[in-house]
Amino acid sequence: MTNPLKVLIVGGYGTFGGRLVDLLSDDARLVLIVAGRSSHRAIEFCSKRTVQARLVPTAFDRDGDVDEQLRKWAPHVLVDASGPFQSYGARRYELMEACIAQRVQYLDLADGAEFVDGVSAFDAAARAAGVAVLSGVSSFPVLTAAVVRHLSVGMTRVVSIRAGIAPSPYARVGSNVIRAIASYAGKAVALRRGGKTVTAYPFTESKRFTIAPPGKLPLRNTLFSLVDVPDLRALPELWPEADDVWMGAGPVPEVLHRVLIVFAWLVRVRLLPSLLPLAGLMVAAVNRCRWGEHRGGMFVTVHGLDGRQREVTHSWHLLAEGDDGPYIPSMAVEALIRKMLEGHTPAPGARAAVQDLELSDYRALFATRTIYTGSREESGSPPLFERLLGDAWLGLPEAIKRLHTFSSESEVAGRCVVERGPGWLSNCIAWLFGLPPAAADLPVSVRLASHSGQERWIRTFGRHEFTSTMRQGRGRSERLLSEWIGPFEFAQALVVEVEALRFVMRRWTLWGVPLPRWLAPHSNSFETEENGRFRFHVDLSHPWLGRIVRYRGWLDHQGTVRPR
Repeated sequence: MTNPLKVLIVGGYGTFGGRLVDLLSDDARLVLIVAGRSSHRAIEFCSKRTVQARLVPTAFDRDGDVDEQLRKWAPHVLVDASGPFQSYGARRYELMEACIAQRVQYLDLADGAEFVDGVSAFDAAARAAGVAVLSGVSSFPVLTAAVVRHLSVGMTRVVSIRAGIAPSPYARVGSNVIRAIASYAGKAVALRRGGKTVTAYPFTESKRFTIAPPGKLPLRNTLFSLVDVPDLRALPELWPEADDVWMGAGPVPEVLHRVLIVFAWLVRVRLLPSLLPLAGLMVAAVNRCRWGEHRGGMFVTVHGLDGRQREVTHSWHLLAEGDDGPYIPSMAVEALIRKMLEGHTPAPGARAAVQDLELSDYRALFATRTIYTGSREESGSPPLFERLLGDAWLGLPEAIKRLHTFSSESEVAGRCVVERGPGWLSNCIAWLFGLPPAAADLPVSVRLASHSGQERWIRTFGRHEFTSTMRQGRGRSERLLSEWIGPFEFAQALVVEVEALRFVMRRWTLWGVPLPRWLAPHSNSFETEENGRFRFHVDLSHPWLGRIVRYRGWLDHQGTVRPR
């Protein structure tokens, strides 16, 4: 492109607009007009950035003469990143209409289902003007729609769609986001359930999910509550055969989330008219009460029927480390603008932007940050470890995959070194669990038996036998490897590292009752391949008692193996 692309970002120094500026600031082919009600704040925002794009700070009042302000800057593209879109009132589409009249490409990050749904009324005018008017250009519904298309490949029918976003507690939350939530929490919304359009109430119904990209350390099991987002209307239009569509948000700390649920119920039962008067207090609470993991994520689950009319469930997971997660909602706009720079302008017309980007468009952007994604087939009958690891299974060394691939029975044998802790109490615990005694060179064999999705591992160290049962975790241990040793359950994440599979303890229970993590034994356990041979390393200790046992060695298949 010879001339720079002029992009006017309304709300350009705000939460989402500011992040969009940061995402696009590395391209010298762009002129980014950073606009908002305060020219002083726009100037201050731009002065703090060293960029390759040209930044132009200015004032823009969407309640003023929009036509005149738009004519002054004559942008090629306008991005509305202000909001809250639920509160725009009677003039809600004035900026959009001005863009159509002046033939300016229009994008917005609207998160309100009603606002995005109403954009289609301007389709004929947008087509006549030859401009694209795309609404809801954000994670909900653009990324979710792209993921559903990816997951539903091979399905003859999509039966249900569930998705959720869990932001990091350390992500800076703007007041407009909180005002949007406060405007609809506890208020009636329409969604698809049981094949019918029914009434539901955001933040008064909740579900728990675990965001677990294959091979990565998952987020903690998270409470998600129903939210009013464009997906509730846009996805049933794309997949009209779907019986259920549910979208949730999982804000943390959970204690604040539960307080919001209580107040949403007060609105639902009409003891409160709205939570909007509490929006200021909500902003203060969210931005001050921060604890937990500095990570965020997203999941999408699609349940449907395959070509043989068998039920199948596929899930996709995203994990963003540190400060990278908050950029994801602005990445859809980034992707579209970068495509425009390459000469690929969206087709004219006014619509929700649910078919203008694919998952491949996002992957290139994710790759520049600490954002990990992956999918897995939740149904079917792959071996336990393959089912839990999903996409990450393919990257494991062959020796590890070979040991964990069997349909009914398998047996492996080798040698190992065993070390015990020095204390009598740690030795007592080792004896109680049947762990082996210290030995410099000990024969070891493992018999594996699979039945009903579970695996029984019988380990024999010399004359000592140690047995455990492994299965896919349930409830709060969802998508973890659940290992049962007597009445104890140890739920572990399967983390794929360079040429290794590591087992990371996430929670433990006794007869199903959760136990404090600070009391849990520590485990440094992993599997590797060396010269084509499977090797294991298990090191168990306790913060109070020190080492309990450490054993490491190698295993090879023996006798008759019944592979899958």
